[in-house]
Amino acid sequence: MSFIDSLTSPAGLRRVLAFDALSGAATGALQLGLTALLAQWLGLSEALLQVSGVAIFAFVALAGWLALQAEPPRAALAAIVVGNLAWVLGCVALAFGGAPGVTALGVAYLLFQAVVVFILAELQWMGLRRQRLAFAA
Repeated sequence: MSFIDSLTSPAGLRRVLAFDALSGAATGALQLGLTALLAQWLGLSEALLQVSGVAIFAFVALAGWLALQAEPPRAALAAIVVGNLAWVLGCVALAFGGAPGVTALGVAYLLFQAVVVFILAELQWMGLRRQRLAFAA
């Protein structure tokens, strides 16, 4: 079994979802706990950091719940993939002109999030496709 196959297997998919939940919780806590400092360093507004920090926790709850399921429901897993892809697009848009005054560190922060979340979304999408194939068989 390849490394990718192991990450998109039912057990691997649950680990990917758990990592998504844990990393999201850390990001949300960072943005809510250090809002003023991050706003200064990243050049992002405090309101954006706070609203996105709170929004992350709704996502974390769903990803965490899915990670605990023996076989995550396909509709909820698809919602996670779509949410992750929307996050990627938002980060890229902010990094490249959507946030006036964003600093170089802010661009790096946003692009790092975009890359990590895109990888998670791709692994989750592969796991979802694998579930569909298993269900069809």
